[in-house]
Amino acid sequence: MTADRQAQTYAPRRTILELAEMIGEPVTAAAFPEATLRWRNDRAAHGVGLENLTDAKWLAHFGRFEPLPGSLEVPLALRYHGHQFRVYNPDIGDGRGFLFAQLTGDRCRLLDLGTKGSGTTPYSRSGDGRLTLKGAVRELLASEMLEALGVTTSRTFSIVETHEELWRGDEPSPTRSAVLVRLSHGHIRIGSFQRLAHQGDAAGMQRLARYCLVHLHGHDADTVAGLDDQALAGALLTELVARAADLVASYMAAGFVHGVLNTDNIAITGESFDYGPWRFAPNWAPAFTAAYFDHNGLYSFGRQPEALHWNCAQLAIALRTIAEAPPMIAILEGFADAYRAAFVARFLWRLGVASRGFDDDLALVAAAEAMMVATAMPIADFFFAYAAGRGATGEAERGEFEGMLAAYRPARNLDAPYWACATSQSMLIDEVEAIWAAIAEHDDWQPLMAKVAAVRDMGAAMGRFVPSASVGPE
Repeated sequence: MTADRQAQTYAPRRTILELAEMIGEPVTAAAFPEATLRWRNDRAAHGVGLENLTDAKWLAHFGRFEPLPGSLEVPLALRYHGHQFRVYNPDIGDGRGFLFAQLTGDRCRLLDLGTKGSGTTPYSRSGDGRLTLKGAVRELLASEMLEALGVTTSRTFSIVETHEELWRGDEPSPTRSAVLVRLSHGHIRIGSFQRLAHQGDAAGMQRLARYCLVHLHGHDADTVAGLDDQALAGALLTELVARAADLVASYMAAGFVHGVLNTDNIAITGESFDYGPWRFAPNWAPAFTAAYFDHNGLYSFGRQPEALHWNCAQLAIALRTIAEAPPMIAILEGFADAYRAAFVARFLWRLGVASRGFDDDLALVAAAEAMMVATAMPIADFFFAYAAGRGATGEAERGEFEGMLAAYRPARNLDAPYWACATSQSMLIDEVEAIWAAIAEHDDWQPLMAKVAAVRDMGAAMGRFVPSASVGPE
């Protein structure tokens, strides 16, 4: 999700109540010992009419979860199933979060405010429903970096430290706690449809598909109401294939590894969210993984396109509840071409050069990948060094990539101060850990705030990625 640029009047929504009894369970937020505001995203708040909230009001809504006027009176923990590392799990749902509110952003889009770490729900199983402060800080860093790199992502809207001691097996404990609020374009997932398919609920599948097409994908309500089941399923799958192909293309161009691309983590809007064991790859290494428990590299950097295609297939399988298979297979077969086109477009955008036609562009990208693999040049350094074609001499002895790049014209000016910096902006794990160490050891938040500011400066220097009409995400 790119940053909203114009002020927006606060416009609450309650659209999810059309489906509430089918898709969610009313829940109550945990009562936290204390609430200390650590991050408020005023840039995002500006786009939804909430930037003028005082800190006290902000804490009331996003630390104690008093309802926003006119929106949901009671939060909803959403129900869904999902494949987790390709193993189907019917025993999941929002276990430490809920849908807190809905509102309208710019371009009249329906947006959700959803939580992470807000307490237990009927789907918590043995979990405590809490989030570590480190986890919240990591999500902030991931979402800010991805937004700057043009990825269609949720935004970290708020972080409130809640002053409980949490015990976790994968980090030093006890550790500090937080509740996070993210702003996103819907929280409905592939797993939401898988749950309905598991139950054989054709009527529910129709309702949910129509809701998504109208409220999340912007289709005309009367047209959607007139679709038969096959056309309804096909329209929804077509949207996801285009959006998922563009999402994973943007991951690859960003050098990003999500880490847990399970079907319960893939939004039907194709918007990236839920950053757990993420990493940015230091260099172009297809086998690089983010999650320490991904022993077989299922979600490694180079296998992410395969993972998103597989996830799209799971939506197609779920939609068999209301549709025949052959037309759905035909739609799925379009994923590879959609991904290839999106990846080339995303790569050239990050490089800052204008297209010379798809065949030439594809050859340039292949040469760039080969160069990064051969030299182990850091991904961020590569895009910085060759931004808008600078650094390319056209001399054959400088390599195939440089020779090809010299024929491309710039699509971005390099007047912004960022391009004169000595080094590129990156978000590698050592820097993330150093930022957290300053907070954990000295309660020093300045490195975090400085990093966010630097990343936003980079994003401003790069400008906004505008996808083609065939891609879909805004």
